[in-house]
Amino acid sequence: MTFTAIQNIALVLIVVALIKIVVLLVKPQAWMNFAKGIYSKPHVVKFVGLILAIVVFYYLYDSGITVIEILAVTAFVALLMMIALAGEVDSLIKKYQAMIKKGDLWKNYWLYTLLWVVLMVWGLNELFAFF
Repeated sequence: MTFTAIQNIALVLIVVALIKIVVLLVKPQAWMNFAKGIYSKPHVVKFVGLILAIVVFYYLYDSGITVIEILAVTAFVALLMMIALAGEVDSLIKKYQAMIKKGDLWKNYWLYTLLWVVLMVWGLNELFAFF
């Protein structure tokens, strides 16, 4: 059986998610140790995440999925994440307030914000044909 790029992306997500759930059910500390190891170098994680996001975006877009469809699915995933993070808001707000006070919020999140702005402008252009 030959899968398309999108099917391969979905399969990788499914396999990783299932492994994560099983490990968290059987030995949660093992997953936490693994996550600590992965995220111990945040700059590397950000770079790898950016590259993987670009690759996945390319394959989605190349397969005929529009930016609007990608943004709509992103809204769905964001709502799922909202469910998971609802109990963590207090600590996140404290973190971001401290960053604002230090003046380094945008220093830390400029690339992330820029990527969102590009996607939003692209989406608006696709909806309203500005350009």
